[in-house]
Amino acid sequence: MRERKKQRTRDALLRAALELFTTKGYEETTVDEIAEAVDVSQRTFFRHFANKEDAAFAVQHMVEARFVQALRERPADEAPFVAMRGAVLGTWEAMSRSIEEVVPVELHMRTYQMIESTPSLLAIHLRRSIETEEEIAHLIAEREGLDIDADPRPRVAVAAFGGVMRVTGRLWGAGEDFSVESIRVLTEQYLDRLGPALAENWRTQ
Repeated sequence: MRERKKQRTRDALLRAALELFTTKGYEETTVDEIAEAVDVSQRTFFRHFANKEDAAFAVQHMVEARFVQALRERPADEAPFVAMRGAVLGTWEAMSRSIEEVVPVELHMRTYQMIESTPSLLAIHLRRSIETEEEIAHLIAEREGLDIDADPRPRVAVAAFGGVMRVTGRLWGAGEDFSVESIRVLTEQYLDRLGPALAENWRTQ
């Protein structure tokens, strides 16, 4: 019961933080205001989050961790792009349910838009993306039995895949349909065009 109570408090703090960030502004929101919205102390906030940044990226961190775990569980004989594609497309429903257990998907998307439009958070977002891509590149190298420092392919493949994910996430966030099906379809369409976009001559003969 104690653990469930702690989780409920954390979820309430997270929802309050994201609502304040997206309505009032990240820089303008204080930890005291977040704690007050949930009727807890500032100390309680810091028991669950290291700082405001930690709260702003909490749901994104959960999604990234779920993807990495799904990639680890893909069949060993799958090619890198096939494994990454399968990991992201195969976990959208589970990711959506996990997000909804904490915050509404609509609030998650407003948070994504807020991060993209807040310079200090955008810089952190880009740094985190680089770190996540490096983790995935090491995982791909391990799957393929490669030395990541001797063979550039894992990092190149993950960079291309990560670029597609950033584009589709941005397009989804700028649209009006925040359903899981819409992001799944958009992601699938863009991933399916990645190979041809790199390999084909685009000019009609």
